[in-house]
Amino acid sequence: MNSFNYFRRCLLNGPVLAQKILYLFLLLLIFSEGRGQDVTFSQFYANSLYLAPSFAGATEEHRFSVNYRNQWPAVPGVFHTYSISYDMAMPNFNSGIGVLATYDVAGSGNLSTTNIGLVYSYDFNINKEWHIRPGVNFKFYYLGLDINKLIFNSQITGSGTSPSITPPPFDNVADVDFATSAMVYNDRIWAGITLDHLLVPKTSFYGDDAYVPIKLNLYGGMQILKKTRLRQKLQEVMSVAFNFQKQEKYYQSDIGLYYYKDPLIFGLWYRGIPLMTSQAGDAIIGLIGIKTSSVHIGYSYDFTISNLISSTGGAHELSLIYEFHNLSLGQQRKRMRAIPCPEF
Repeated sequence: MNSFNYFRRCLLNGPVLAQKILYLFLLLLIFSEGRGQDVTFSQFYANSLYLAPSFAGATEEHRFSVNYRNQWPAVPGVFHTYSISYDMAMPNFNSGIGVLATYDVAGSGNLSTTNIGLVYSYDFNINKEWHIRPGVNFKFYYLGLDINKLIFNSQITGSGTSPSITPPPFDNVADVDFATSAMVYNDRIWAGITLDHLLVPKTSFYGDDAYVPIKLNLYGGMQILKKTRLRQKLQEVMSVAFNFQKQEKYYQSDIGLYYYKDPLIFGLWYRGIPLMTSQAGDAIIGLIGIKTSSVHIGYSYDFTISNLISSTGGAHELSLIYEFHNLSLGQQRKRMRAIPCPEF
């Protein structure tokens, strides 16, 4: 933000030639040299299809999920992300299918990214205890910008003080993308890998060599406490989990603890890689939620602990999962093996 304020002062106070040079420089930074980075959800298991297509159909029958994230509410402009998904189990085919849509909007110009994809997974029995579950996600990618909502130098200084500068015309970007994943699990342990943006979709409004870099996710965890009631209904569970991400030169890791005591769930985890940066970390994240047989509702807050602690306002995140049961009455169905990871 300090660099932006510096350029803004130069644009307001400098001569016309300097204004044009700085303006073109900023355009090059924004539209030519940028590399898109994916949104991170703190409740990554509440948005499981976004984490890995291997989770498609990892539900009793049908599942509907909605997620909302408000990133950095104290920063001018908006940084909102919405996600909606539906998936269903097909145990007679050892498979799961689903659809996932995400919409991310950032800044005052409504720079938006939309992804809509079809998801499929298949479950292999390695032996009586272990399963492996690969998955794929074929998706449509769209990048848009509302140029009319941007504020330019001539609008700030007023008419007569500087020439009106209009950026060259551009087209919104449409492309296709692909993700794949694989997960291995048993009754208490799970681990997986996801590779996203394997088709490196374009992300430049002016046809430059800019793209969304490939993203790597490594995730997993273990149930260290598990108590059940009759019919194997979970009563109390404690789990440790992690999620590591790498996208181009950027790294991030989340590691934390989930505790479920019917019907409440609590979570606390740490985001950051302190040995690889000069900061103590990025955030401490707290979660509270409620889980019933059909409805899971969660709220989490990211408390910033990096150098941005006084300027971002953290991040708020909400999740809602609804599972539909007994929609196949009268049909004989076998059940798929449950994945032991948390719902949030």
